[in-house]
Amino acid sequence: MKTGSARPWGVYVHVPWCRHRCPYCAFHVDTDAEPPWERFVDRVLEDYAARREPFGEAPDTVFLGGGTPSRMPPGPLARLLAGLAPAPGAEITAEANPEDVSPAWLEGALRPGVNRLSLGVQSFDPKVARRLGRGHTAPQAREVAGRVAASGIASWSLDLIFAVPGQPLEDLHSDLDAILATGAPHVSLYGLTLEPGTPLQRLAERGTLRPVDDEVWRAMYEAIVARLQAAGLARYEVSNFARPGHESAHNRLYWTDRPYLGIGPSAHGYAPDGTRWVDLADTAAWLDGAPPAVEHPSPEEAATDLLVSALRGRDGVDLDHLHARTGHFLSASALAPLLAEGLLVARGRRIALGSPGYPVADAVIRHLVRRLAKGAAPD
Repeated sequence: MKTGSARPWGVYVHVPWCRHRCPYCAFHVDTDAEPPWERFVDRVLEDYAARREPFGEAPDTVFLGGGTPSRMPPGPLARLLAGLAPAPGAEITAEANPEDVSPAWLEGALRPGVNRLSLGVQSFDPKVARRLGRGHTAPQAREVAGRVAASGIASWSLDLIFAVPGQPLEDLHSDLDAILATGAPHVSLYGLTLEPGTPLQRLAERGTLRPVDDEVWRAMYEAIVARLQAAGLARYEVSNFARPGHESAHNRLYWTDRPYLGIGPSAHGYAPDGTRWVDLADTAAWLDGAPPAVEHPSPEEAATDLLVSALRGRDGVDLDHLHARTGHFLSASALAPLLAEGLLVARGRRIALGSPGYPVADAVIRHLVRRLAKGAAPD
């Protein structure tokens, strides 16, 4: 399996603490009232020093995800960013919940270098927000969005969850009205998935909550796409929309087969030589020094990973890169039916989702993964 250079590359830091666990969330989170912030920063920087050598120069992006990174006080946050020492001009993103973004916290985040915020609003509709267990009110979310917009930050984003059980299409449009009124230059949208082990999934198992059916899900997705694109937010990934110049540079690393260093309990990483690792999803054990699990994907696994990630993005997959990277190829017969239906489009040796393919991206990718072939690519 061939590999490329490290540049560009990024750092993802998983900050595991939340004030409470939302009923739809399946991420690794803890709800400690007083997280050990200084110990956490020490551990992140220790891992960073131990793992960063294969990546070479300073990272081009830093992404603080979670969990709720906005719970981190400005002091530890500043020490963390200073220790990571990203390259000049690097994109530095922090996920934030509106209830945390006080004027003091926002100033304390911008001062050490955070230049992009991802606000986890999820919904401005009080009924939907309650069902999702959000910790802020709609007026609070609007106030914080205005504060961020006026702060001079280089870029920022709002998250939207749709296809919430009991959510009619007209209420979704009200949510979109509120989002567009903020002037957010980036929107990430997520169709609600009832993940195993979550409270919402257990309600569905008991029959007290009915998931949105596929037809309604697709109608909602297509309504969102139409509204956002009409407002000048271009779709550059299945779930991400941005005005020109506001695409997430860090997330594009995932969709363009670039390496990234993941640190923190449950964080995944991808080294320039193709090695992958995942940190233990146990905060206490990770803080005590538990090592990551290291994986060396087979060429077939690497090809699958590449398709799963890259086909979600607007740029799609370069078929020559797929073969050079993994020794696998997609035949003309594998692509033909998808191209004929417009689910895929071809631009030279690159394939990408067509407009009809975005709502059914998972099915398109599954088809291609099943048709991967190994060996010398046909002319």
